[in-house]
Amino acid sequence: MANRREHRYAVTRNAGAAIAKRRILKYGSGDELVIQAAASSDLLIGISDDAGDIPAPVGTEYYRVDVIDEGYALVDCGGTVTRGQFVTSDANGKAIAAAPAAGVNVNCVGQAHSSGVNNGVISVKISPCVIQGAA
Repeated sequence: MANRREHRYAVTRNAGAAIAKRRILKYGSGDELVIQAAASSDLLIGISDDAGDIPAPVGTEYYRVDVIDEGYALVDCGGTVTRGQFVTSDANGKAIAAAPAAGVNVNCVGQAHSSGVNNGVISVKISPCVIQGAA
């Protein structure tokens, strides 16, 4: 587990659903809403802060979440990730190694700065990108 706080930049958005700490995020149904990512095809924008879990909104009352979208962030792993690998989201917003099949595109939130295993915590350099599997 990465045990240091890295340089980062965060923006504050409204949580469009319950969001766990250290999860990969995507935009929700509006410009200011974010939700946990759920697939490698989602347009990934950053990682939720590690300060605590955010509850679901109640009616039109939204809770605020810090979205780390630049620098380094800690994220929970959904599988084995090796430092240097590009990471994407599993169904729960956890980081997994991006391994697209030939000719398939995968959206990534960034590159692992440390290694980890399922349910571990790693450091990721935020750099959203799309990678394609080699033919």
